[in-house]
Amino acid sequence: MTVTLRPKWYTVKEVAQLLGYGLSKTKMLVASGRIRSVKDGGNRRVLPEWVDEYIQRVAEAA
Repeated sequence: MTVTLRPKWYTVKEVAQLLGYGLSKTKMLVASGRIRSVKDGGNRRVLPEWVDEYIQRVAEAA
């Protein structure tokens, strides 16, 4: 049996890679609240569904 582990959350850098955005743009989107995040210690984390929500909003606005 093969078990595939999926991340429970992403770093801002991982979100940038997923979206094909630069790190600066992604940090700006997180800082402005356009992409939801939580602070975990000194780092920001983004749940996968929050990335999906952002993509949905961008697609609807297009």
